[in-house]
Amino acid sequence: MSTTTSRHDERRISPVFLAILAVMAVTGWAVWTDFAASPGLAVFLFVTSAWIVSLCLHEYAHARTALHGGDITVGARGYLTLNPLAYTHAVLSIILPVLFVIMGGIGLPGGAVFIDQARIRGRWKHSLISAAGPLTNVLFAVVCTAPFWLGALDGVPDVFRYALAFLAFLQVTAALLNFLPVPGLDGYGVIEPWLSYRIKRQIEPYAPYGFFVVIALLFVPAVNGAFFDAIDALMRALGVPELSRYCGSNLYRFWQDQPEICAV
Repeated sequence: MSTTTSRHDERRISPVFLAILAVMAVTGWAVWTDFAASPGLAVFLFVTSAWIVSLCLHEYAHARTALHGGDITVGARGYLTLNPLAYTHAVLSIILPVLFVIMGGIGLPGGAVFIDQARIRGRWKHSLISAAGPLTNVLFAVVCTAPFWLGALDGVPDVFRYALAFLAFLQVTAALLNFLPVPGLDGYGVIEPWLSYRIKRQIEPYAPYGFFVVIALLFVPAVNGAFFDAIDALMRALGVPELSRYCGSNLYRFWQDQPEICAV
């Protein structure tokens, strides 16, 4: 009985996550109904809380896939509760990505949950565990952009449309960055099981710095331009107008002067 109760507690949704979800729902309603006195502040709270929810789901996807792959320890670590405070690197997983959205306006990949790799048998399972997180961002992006490519935006308030476009932009950037085959990112975790032992040993000393190298490269104009060209192409393919994303990004930074074209 105690074992069953313990397993149930390990999978019970965290009150912290439910509180974040409630903030997302309330502020989303405020944006939709134009109830908020400050639309920009409402967009900021809605997008930030939705972004944190997506980060939690990203890490949950890693943990849940690992559980089915053989790592039964993820429950005891609290990874199945969707509690962002339970992650191995809470600062990297939540705080840093949120700060980067505020400062840089892109979806920065966070830290990872700890997976006991020795319990996972089979290269495909290892790859799937790594891919599960960014695939969650892809799914989130599809949901956010569905009203655009389905042409279901008639009657949708402009401010909500802008917020949804910016949130989709964050998910697309997060998915693209995460899928890069760079040590420290999920893309490398997907291909690592298929690399030879010699190659993995050569890469291992540089693995802790891969994430920071990617961030540094984004400040190189040529790399930055190529990255955002790819993002813009994906957003257009998903039916999201550049103006909607631009206005969503500006509304999110409600403390800045808003361009006249985005007046709501």
